[in-house]
Amino acid sequence: MSQETAQQNARQGGAVWALVITSVAGFMAALDNLVVTTALPSIRKDLGGALDDLEWTVSAYTLTFAVLLMFGAALGDRFGRRRLFLVGLAVFTGASAAAAMAPGIDSLIAARAVQGVGAAVMMPLTLTLLTAAVPEARRGMAYGIWGAVNGLAVASGPLIGGSLTEHVSWHWIFWLNVPLGLVLLPLARLRLAESHGAGAPLDFPGTLLASGGLFGIVYGLVRGPADGWTSPLVLTGLFAGGALLVGFVIHGSRAKNPMLPMRLFRSRAFSGINAASLLMFLGMFGSIFLLSQYMQGVLGYSPTEAGLRMLPWTGMPMLVAPIAGILSDRIGGRPVAAAGLFLQAVGLGYMASVVTAHASYGVQLPALIISGIGMALYFAPAANLVMSSVLPQEQGIASGANNALREVGGALGIAVMSSIFAAQGGYESAQSFVDGLRPALVTGSAVVAVAGIAALLIPGRRRAARTVTGTEPAPALESVGG
Repeated sequence: MSQETAQQNARQGGAVWALVITSVAGFMAALDNLVVTTALPSIRKDLGGALDDLEWTVSAYTLTFAVLLMFGAALGDRFGRRRLFLVGLAVFTGASAAAAMAPGIDSLIAARAVQGVGAAVMMPLTLTLLTAAVPEARRGMAYGIWGAVNGLAVASGPLIGGSLTEHVSWHWIFWLNVPLGLVLLPLARLRLAESHGAGAPLDFPGTLLASGGLFGIVYGLVRGPADGWTSPLVLTGLFAGGALLVGFVIHGSRAKNPMLPMRLFRSRAFSGINAASLLMFLGMFGSIFLLSQYMQGVLGYSPTEAGLRMLPWTGMPMLVAPIAGILSDRIGGRPVAAAGLFLQAVGLGYMASVVTAHASYGVQLPALIISGIGMALYFAPAANLVMSSVLPQEQGIASGANNALREVGGALGIAVMSSIFAAQGGYESAQSFVDGLRPALVTGSAVVAVAGIAALLIPGRRRAARTVTGTEPAPALESVGG
């Protein structure tokens, strides 16, 4: 074997290890968004606490995850992506063990918040580490697999949480992370290569503005349905959060080394894929949240039975996304992502037209399949579009921003669609639930369709990269898809 062949094989082996490690780590972080939802009744029985306390076992993770994502990416760029990935993974694994052993509801909420901190450091670095390890010509396939695993985690959270709670114990929705983390830690240390970003000074003012603004917005959205949208705390969170985010935009436009340079949004590619991501997660999260309850509370399925019947939707990314990744390499990411978003919009609209208090599974199946194919087609090229829309030294920033917007979109989706559900229906009867579910699904379908339009605004792959004259480099590359 020649030296050149040996080096090529070594690079390929490193790329495979990077794909496995980052995909499993991403799965763990994404899974914990919704894995707790179907376990709440059992947690309340064991640990006590009011319903509002139990809701914080979900929102404590979402809040810390969303508000610290960009800071986690910036830390990785500054101090080493592999090093900070290991730190985030260790924190997430330790907090998972603490959540599993929590003696009371308050300690469980605290452990969930620390989990979110670990995930916020770990998650955005998975993409930058994967990008550094995989040759450019094969990144579409790698991103497709990575996206499939993460998409499956988001969609299957209620299934995994319900199955473990029903057949083992709710503690195992947290214990599940511990052996995975203990295996990944030495593998990541040995198999991932270290890389750094631009090395600019940490932007503490920007971090405080972004974290405070996102915290206020997400807090208001999470608490709005429970406390009322006119509650003083909810209104304060929304208005103060909005004001801080305006300050963050101004800071990003004027500061010398901002955490998120606003000039990146001059790129249609960067703006388009981030708008599409936020809107897609808004429609998807809200729909899964309500449909999981519909299958259990209205149609009478157990958590495991409901999850299994959603597999044509939740499991489809594992089958379609790798193929879609290859397709995006050949024809560009824009048409693949846009087609996926429009298909998911059609699937949600179809589901809204067939849900009844006694709907058969056969009637729902086409909607689940269409939605699953659409979600897979989106996840495959989305990561590639994000990472290709900026310069290499800004990929950590781009990953953190995109993941933060996804989390905010998910929180917004649950809040908005739950509010529509509550305004039109409720839990009083099966028919009341359907009366609220149908307009919520229509809203989700419309939002995902708008996401498809945003994806179409991304420039085509044949368009030449636009440069900025003068001393400032190009804000982003325009040649990224379709």
